[in-house]
Amino acid sequence: MRIFDPHVHMTSRTTDDYRRMYDAGVRALVEPAFWLGQPRTNPGSFHDYFDGLIGWERFRASRFGIRHHCAIALNPKEANDPRCAEVLRTLPRYLAKDGVVAVGEVGFDAMTAEEEKAFAHQLSLAAEHGLPVLVHTPHRDKAAGTRRTLELVAASGIPPERVLVDHLNETTVDMVDGSGCTLGFSIYPDTKMEPERMVRILQRRGLDRVVVNSAADWGHSDPLATARTGEAMLRSGFTRDDVDRVLWRNPVEFFARSGRLLLEELAPYSGGAFAGNSILRAQHAEPDA
Repeated sequence: MRIFDPHVHMTSRTTDDYRRMYDAGVRALVEPAFWLGQPRTNPGSFHDYFDGLIGWERFRASRFGIRHHCAIALNPKEANDPRCAEVLRTLPRYLAKDGVVAVGEVGFDAMTAEEEKAFAHQLSLAAEHGLPVLVHTPHRDKAAGTRRTLELVAASGIPPERVLVDHLNETTVDMVDGSGCTLGFSIYPDTKMEPERMVRILQRRGLDRVVVNSAADWGHSDPLATARTGEAMLRSGFTRDDVDRVLWRNPVEFFARSGRLLLEELAPYSGGAFAGNSILRAQHAEPDA
């Protein structure tokens, strides 16, 4: 199978993960901007991180035959920190960069006034830059957060087909389905969806406007969750074309609206260097005397 993972935080993953993902069929991905793991203390921390997403991480993925794209935003969790909110002023310079295919993750974490203000502002930036939007729905009060999300999206005037509402489950799928937005599901151990639950939703709901991601990050997560979902679909009677639709064609159709997708096949383990880094030094070192 071929896989486009539309939400995976590769900054927190190892090169072994890239190898395993390629072997499982992953050929392209989107890495949304998210929190650092500990509180950031100034906007400069975001700038270095954003530079890494559009530069270093893109190069690192290419070494393993995977096309890397990213989404840029002030994430909901850090929208509550006044030390971080200043980064909203510098987002436009990153949203114009190659490889940036969406504004995201935006949305709600604790559903505060600060989060809503940042969310609305970034929806307006997405409209201004002609980019799709990747929306994080909260882990707590998910139904209320999703409902308010859809209200803000409608008020923004952004066409719903340009908005992907992520981290859905059985309690929120129908309200998002009715909105016309793309439905995103994270296959993530313990706290989100499992492959078997995802299959049941697909059997009931159908395959159009559905994307599946691993959301893999620093926590207990699995960058092969997309492949495991495809395998579960096949076991339950879905066809290989069905799997290709959910794991490749649907996310490609959504992010292609950015006009910036690069999907040409890459040869894994190719040469080259990035910004003078030493990652390839073992390949180019002189043999011991």
